[in-house]
Amino acid sequence: MADPDTKNKEDELAGTEQPFVAHLAELRDRLLYCVYGVAAAAALLALWPGPGGLIDLIAMPIRAHMPPDAKLIAVGVFSPFFVPLKVLMMAAVLLALPWLMYQAWMFVAPGLYSHEKRFALPLIVFGSGLAYAGIAFVQLFVLDKMFGFIQKFTPAAVAATPDISSYVEAILSLYLAFGMAFQVPIVVMLLVRFNMVTIEKLRSFRGYFIVVAFVVAAVVTPPDVISQLALAVPMCLLYEVGIIAAHYFARGSRTPEDESDSSESSSSSSS
Repeated sequence: MADPDTKNKEDELAGTEQPFVAHLAELRDRLLYCVYGVAAAAALLALWPGPGGLIDLIAMPIRAHMPPDAKLIAVGVFSPFFVPLKVLMMAAVLLALPWLMYQAWMFVAPGLYSHEKRFALPLIVFGSGLAYAGIAFVQLFVLDKMFGFIQKFTPAAVAATPDISSYVEAILSLYLAFGMAFQVPIVVMLLVRFNMVTIEKLRSFRGYFIVVAFVVAAVVTPPDVISQLALAVPMCLLYEVGIIAAHYFARGSRTPEDESDSSESSSSSSS
């Protein structure tokens, strides 16, 4: 006779199915909440520090390696308007990132077991923190070292006056690259959780991942050694963090089916 507790656990998601139209309506509502969150963050940043203050903030690394009276230039006719607006919207998305990830979690939460729900919110906080850490690493370390390295090769007869539009595009691509690269632990944890790969396989793949990390760094970063090393080395370290965290995450977020399968396998092996 089946254990009632086991039956309740197995039927935890029974009856939670919704029609396809209901899923679309839920997705529409969550996307609207995301838009509202980004709009509120943009309004807040527009009041303080403002588009000009954001430009001054992201320009600090390169301004530190330019003459005191030198400034970034705007070559395009509409660059003085569109570039600060672009920076404002990107900053608003970053500020609202936890809210965006929370809306994504609320959309998928009805299909998760209680074991998995306990780890969903910590995973959102962990992922947001890693993204912020990657962007802060770019702003506080990578850009300063990268521009210092580049300035050493600038001839004395050449005045380095970068265009603000190309500069913003370059650093935003670095923000995106590092923010995504710092999600390596999250990817590793999810791969293990969904049984796509085992921890033993990840450990044996360690040497190959180092090669992959340096190849990715060479492709997505500018052609200088500083930024490539600054991306590849943290990726390798975060890979190790992901392996360690995946062991606890996969064990703590097991579904009732996983628990019953493991108990059956253990009982069969003992017999």
